[in-house]
Amino acid sequence: MMRIVLLGAPGSGKGTQAQRLMTKYGVPQVSSGDLLRDAVARGTELGKQAKSVMDAGQLVSDDIVLGLIRERLGRPDAANGFILDGFPRNSEQANSLNTLLEEIGQPLDAVLLLDVRNETLMQRLAGRRICPKCGTVYNVHTLPEGVTTCEKDGTELHQRPDDKEEVIGKRLAVYDQQTKPLIEHYSKLGLLRKVAGEGELEEVSERMEAAALSKPVPASKVKVTKSSPKSAPKSAKTASKSAAAKSAKPAAKQGAVKKAGKKAAAKSKAKPAAKSSAKSKAAGKKSPAGKSKAAKKAPVKTKSAKKSSKRPAAKKPAGRKARAKK
Repeated sequence: MMRIVLLGAPGSGKGTQAQRLMTKYGVPQVSSGDLLRDAVARGTELGKQAKSVMDAGQLVSDDIVLGLIRERLGRPDAANGFILDGFPRNSEQANSLNTLLEEIGQPLDAVLLLDVRNETLMQRLAGRRICPKCGTVYNVHTLPEGVTTCEKDGTELHQRPDDKEEVIGKRLAVYDQQTKPLIEHYSKLGLLRKVAGEGELEEVSERMEAAALSKPVPASKVKVTKSSPKSAPKSAKTASKSAAAKSAKPAAKQGAVKKAGKKAAAKSKAKPAAKSSAKSKAAGKKSPAGKSKAAKKAPVKTKSAKKSSKRPAAKKPAGRKARAKK
């Protein structure tokens, strides 16, 4: 499914990119200008109304254009989507188009804006040539030298009157005044995707395709609800945020906590030795074994020491005893 609107100044390449998307995804390109010409050529009721207005030199009303769009999107080939090119041109038409698409159940997926510099636009428009038979667009800057005919049917290429340099400036001014407000309009709806429109044709097409297929949720449809900690478990994202918030305590507070911890550790280590020895003595007296830790650490007498302590005293000489008897 691909339901998109193409925006961009004259010469930005909307028509070329629309044709490439249409060929690849099988959705019709719906151009308001083509619809008007086709309706007039077929002589439909809306075509007759449009012809009478154009013959009088007036602009065709939005109601007629919207009627043609409704009729075109009702055909079977538009069931899987469409590419609107050339409509809407202002915010009022955009609101009317939105109402119509809601009525027929085909709301927009995206609005693609081809962003191209003015100097590039001037070069493209002034050099553009079109085949009047098949509608293929060429540019003199990319055509081989000396080639002036369509490669498909050999028809002589021609330049549209509105591609003359003196007319291009006026066309760009009209775009700035009327169509650029649509950028803000669709941005607020969350539908706008800006695509860089300069570079190789294939590169631009890849960007267009990627932008057309991405479908972010519009900001207006996103609902944020607050839940209590008990009612629902925290998501991984919420948990990481809360952890980050906890770790982000002021440096001064963290410093104070660290200092307090150091002081407490210093106090616990700085107890008087006398106190600790008194406690150990008391513990030694009270313990059932009757031995303190200090006693356990006392050196143990060796066997040789025990034997030396049990040796008999040295005998007195016999001469002394004799003298004593005399």
